[in-house]
Amino acid sequence: MSILLETLAATASAGALSFTCAGVIALTARPHWVPLLVSYAIGALLGAVFLEILPHALSLGRPPELVLSTVLGGILLFFMLERMVLWRHDHGSHHHGHQHAPALVAQDPSAHGARTGSMIVIGDSVHNFVDGIIISAAFASDVRLGTITALAIIAHGIPQESGDFLVLLHGGLSRRRALAMNLVSSAAMVAGGLFGALALSAVQSAVPVLLSLAAASMIYVAVADLIPGLHRRASLSATLWQISLILLGVGTIRLAHWLIGEG
Repeated sequence: MSILLETLAATASAGALSFTCAGVIALTARPHWVPLLVSYAIGALLGAVFLEILPHALSLGRPPELVLSTVLGGILLFFMLERMVLWRHDHGSHHHGHQHAPALVAQDPSAHGARTGSMIVIGDSVHNFVDGIIISAAFASDVRLGTITALAIIAHGIPQESGDFLVLLHGGLSRRRALAMNLVSSAAMVAGGLFGALALSAVQSAVPVLLSLAAASMIYVAVADLIPGLHRRASLSATLWQISLILLGVGTIRLAHWLIGEG
């Protein structure tokens, strides 16, 4: 199977699975499942990075210093990008005035929900587009690596999509409209995979660098975005669940490695 077909199949499956599982969780009104999924996603992301993506990137013949420097630079890049997004959000909020927000919601909840939904769809679509490129870069290097990368992205996509569903529903959108918005953002992963597969065919030499950036993205999502949320639940039982599910996520990546084989 060609890289393009492998990438399209993987991104379509990843988007569909994340969307379907997240929809089931959100629409059955079980938000307490999301923290459990987050713990599992952390393990899957870090397992994919340190057990699969980075070892493979280091095996492609590029100097280790280049690969690891790219990872470090990628983490700093994602930090700066997130700070810019937060700064724009805070600046816009202060510019329009926080005090007007409650009145706006009271006057027209659906309008507020639509604006919230638009922001979520834009942000989620960009994120999914990048995930599609990451999957295509992994498949360009190795089928097994591409499959495991897609599994890790599915793992962190489910709690992310579930949270989006819950925010949209809380913002006053109907379940049908919330589903439609999340379906649009999920389709962006296929677009990113298609773009990445077509572009990578002309720049195969860039695969180690792209894999390093993919690793940086996954590390940043796990460490900066997901792990801080776990600290809000400080009880011993919650901590034991978190550790167990993180290890389960890592174990899933290792199991996938054994089942898929060395390719």
